[in-house]
This record gives sequence, structure tokens and C-alpha cells, in this order.
Amino acid sequence: MEHRALGRSGLWVSEVIYGNWLTHGETVDRVAATACVRAALEAGITTFDTADVYAQGEAEAVLGEALRGTRREALEIATKVCLPTGTGPNDRGLSRRHVFESCHASLRRLGTDYVDLYQAHRFDRATPLEETLVAFDDLVRQGKVRYIGVSEWTAGQIAEALALADDLGLARRIVANQPQYNMLWRVIEPEVLPLCRREGIAQIVFQPLAQGVLTGKYLPGAAPPAGSRAAGAGRAPRFIGRVLGDAVLDRVQRLRPLAEDAGLTMAQLAIAWTLATPGVSAAIIGATRPEQVAENASAAGVHLTPEILAAIDRTLGDLVDTDPTKTADMFAVKPEWTAS
Repeated sequence: MEHRALGRSGLWVSEVIYGNWLTHGETVDRVAATACVRAALEAGITTFDTADVYAQGEAEAVLGEALRGTRREALEIATKVCLPTGTGPNDRGLSRRHVFESCHASLRRLGTDYVDLYQAHRFDRATPLEETLVAFDDLVRQGKVRYIGVSEWTAGQIAEALALADDLGLARRIVANQPQYNMLWRVIEPEVLPLCRREGIAQIVFQPLAQGVLTGKYLPGAAPPAGSRAAGAGRAPRFIGRVLGDAVLDRVQRLRPLAEDAGLTMAQLAIAWTLATPGVSAAIIGATRPEQVAENASAAGVHLTPEILAAIDRTLGDLVDTDPTKTADMFAVKPEWTAS
């Protein structure tokens, strides 16, 4: 497993991060979740990503339990705050109250005294940005948070936060952004990536496999394979349904010869593609089986040639979406992406 610096900070993270959105506490039981976490550790993954809202806190609890017994100093744990964790008006957003309450609850569930990276899960237009940044900074000063980040913020929102943090003389600036990013969904490229490169902000990207579609296991004109995310229960079919159109599935199959020529699986090709983007520090993978973790973790350290990168662009062509206005709106996909 290779490691990279998290932007311009001194924190290093594994190139492949294990995340548990839509899995722990939702579609994967504790035994399987623990097996996947153990597989991640065996593969050299040291960085783990979760959120207070995943399975309404259960994902954090399962991850904390699975990591118990592992030396805390050998890990980098990231979690998030903002999305609703209850029905009350203060059970959401980035107010000082909710940030503090959520952080303390996350620490309890994870079984740790601090998190390495605490992220604003979305931008909160209802709370003054100064209130949010000062709350995060206070958690840093208290030793409960080491570094701060954001997720699915626009370039304008990140720039505003950076300027305000400088004006306020805060102890920590934003060091990481967690956007959706893969071969098909590239909306961070026009604005977010250039800004973050200039400011030393790392990208730790989620959905590098486009919910599994870029693994090539979904075929045009065919029903989803048994046991796959698209054939499962819960919320997963709704999210993957965004990218199950035959136009996408057909184009993805045309990537298979490129993967084979590179000696990679389709999943490894997709993850390595994200890691080849300047400014990306890590890609977050999820899994329901330990063998998936081992396969995906093997994408770390893979270097794709300029010829392969160009061939991927030619193959996907006009299906690629680079519209920056779609930041944080993962359902705003091109019509041809979805099944008719």
C-alpha cells in the first residue's frame, strides 16, 4: 500500500481508503463488516472513512468495534457532520451546537479520543460560515480533531471558507475535500480541482467505481447479477440506478481490453484512474466481501500510461460529465446514464 500526503498538511493517508457508506449497519452484518475491515488492514489500508449519518450512527459503531485492538496511532480515522441524524431542527447542519454534539457522539461510537479528519459533509447555507469554522477550530484546539475538511463543496464555498479562516486567524485551514469523482463523473475538474491545487487541499474521492458500474459486472440489456448492489435491498439500488443505462454499460464494456492490456481488473483500472489525477490523494472504496477489499486495494501504486488515460477518454467520450454546477447533486446525471 502506498501513502500520500493529505494536501499541504503533514498527515499521510493510504492511497486507498476503506469507507462504509451503504454497507456497515445497512446491507452488511457485523461479522461481514469486521471481515472487510480486517481485510483492509491486511492489505495495508490505514485510513478509514465514515460519517455520523451512515446508518444513523451504526456505521461508526461497527467500524469502531471492528478496529478495536488495532493500535490507534497506526490509523487515520475520518468522519463527517451536517446531514440529518434525527428529526429535531438542531439534529442537522453545521451550527456550533450540532457540530459539537455530533463530534462527541462520533467519538463515543468510534471508541476513540480524537478523529484525524473531521469533515463538513455538505455546505450549510442556514448557518453563518464563521460559526461553523470557529466550532471546527475549537475542536482542533481541544484535541478532539486533528485536521478539518469538507465534502461536496463548490469552489466558491471552499474559497470563501479559506479567506474567512485567514481573516479569523484560525488554527487549522481546510486540508481536504471529499467529492464524488470517477471516469464518468468529473464535475470537480473545471473549478474545484484548480482551486484546491493552488491552496494545497487534497481530494479524497468517493464512488471511484460509480457504485460498481465501472467494475464491468453490469451488462447492457441484462438483468443485474444476483447478489450485486443493483439487485440488493435498501437504498443501494436507487443510487446505482443513476448509471445503469445501456449507453453507459456498453461504453464501460469497451474499457475491458484496456484493463486487460494493463494487467488490471476493471475495478483496479477505475481506481488507478482517479489516483492518476493530480491533486487526488486517495480513493475511498466500499465492500461487502473481503475479496473485494483485496482486489481494490491492489490499485494502489499502479501507474497508468498517458496512452491508457487518453484511450479511456476516447472510449467514454461524450458520456463524461464535467458540469461544475452539479456539485453535491449526484442525481443530476445525463439522461442517457439512466435505464429507460
